[in-house]
Amino acid sequence: MDKFIIDGGNRLYGEVKMQSAKNTVLPLVAASVLTDEQVTIRSIPCINDVENMLRILSEVGCKIQRKTDCAVIDSSNAVSHEIPARLTKELRSSVFMLGSVLTRFHQAKISYPGGCDIGLRPIDLHLNGLKRLGVEIIEKDGYIHCVAEKLIGAEILLDFPSVGATENIILAAVKAQGITVIRNAAKEPEIVDLQNFLNAMGAKIKGAGGSTIVIEGVKRLHGVDYTPIGDRIEAGTYLIATASCGGEIQTEGVPPENIAALLHKLRENGCKIHTKNDKIILQSNGNLKSVDLVETMPFPGFPTDMQAQYATLCCTCKGTTLIVENLFETRYRYAAELKRMGADITVRDRAALIRGVEKLHGAQVTASDLRGGAALVVAALKAEGQSCVLDLSHVDRGYADFEGKLKKLGAKIRRVRI
Repeated sequence: MDKFIIDGGNRLYGEVKMQSAKNTVLPLVAASVLTDEQVTIRSIPCINDVENMLRILSEVGCKIQRKTDCAVIDSSNAVSHEIPARLTKELRSSVFMLGSVLTRFHQAKISYPGGCDIGLRPIDLHLNGLKRLGVEIIEKDGYIHCVAEKLIGAEILLDFPSVGATENIILAAVKAQGITVIRNAAKEPEIVDLQNFLNAMGAKIKGAGGSTIVIEGVKRLHGVDYTPIGDRIEAGTYLIATASCGGEIQTEGVPPENIAALLHKLRENGCKIHTKNDKIILQSNGNLKSVDLVETMPFPGFPTDMQAQYATLCCTCKGTTLIVENLFETRYRYAAELKRMGADITVRDRAALIRGVEKLHGAQVTASDLRGGAALVVAALKAEGQSCVLDLSHVDRGYADFEGKLKKLGAKIRRVRI
């Protein structure tokens, strides 16, 4: 187990290039089993979630060549429709394997997926969508067994625009007979990237980024060499850290429209922001004012994956902010840790009332999930004195070389093996 030792109070300056988006790379890796030909995914981040997904592919018989900045996947010898339970317990996104393995083998067996403990996150939307495509689903002893002699295109209306359900249905429908229409689909940029990836393999998908996606099934897909989009959540984390600490940062690799909701709030806080193509420049004096209300929403609304980091920024803003978490019911576990650092936060159900304080002070805190862990790092960078952030296994699920990039920006942070 590792921990961060952080000496806070330093401003951040410099440039940082974003890794490929974790939330894009995971479904792309899952999609690679849809073809017998070689798939190369470039700029792939060295993070625990990606490594676990690659291990899952290896377990089902795929050959993986992991290089410095890419992964080469050969699924021609994939033989197993069973996804290892020991790995699915570590990785929520292992659920994406349902659609792709089902398409490949006409059946798939998976245990209920794990990952961050931020709420129930039921996969009913995934399963209901697969049922509409003709899949028989048997749930027994903690496993989900999906069987379909053939997949048939269908009209599917999602009760909620779930990113995971939208992507899983696309993966199951891409080689189904006929046409599948997904209505009330998720609109996230990662959905668009999955569409572009599959179309580059020979799929016929259109509409991603809007509420209706149309998939015309094809008989086969071929290999592809693909570079995914940059990670907008990673970019947002560095922008928030600089806004809170003060300084100037330029992020590269994420278009501003992909995090427009966050940039709007940061401007309201008093930051100066300039954008050009996929570069975002933020300037902050570190003395920010509160915004009244932030509500997490599906894209293009404020992302739930940046709620914790933004809440940390609010802790030292002048005034009071109400944050409402509309997507996950237990995403405020970081709040108790921030209180150890002097934050004034009151949490009731899905709402958090944050009264800005003059300063945070260093403390020992423990990460309980990925984005909450990143939020604690941001808080430690802002706080006076030294902080210790424990249980970096969560942070390492989503941020490659987090401490290295922060050091280049001027942060005093080091990783220590416990």
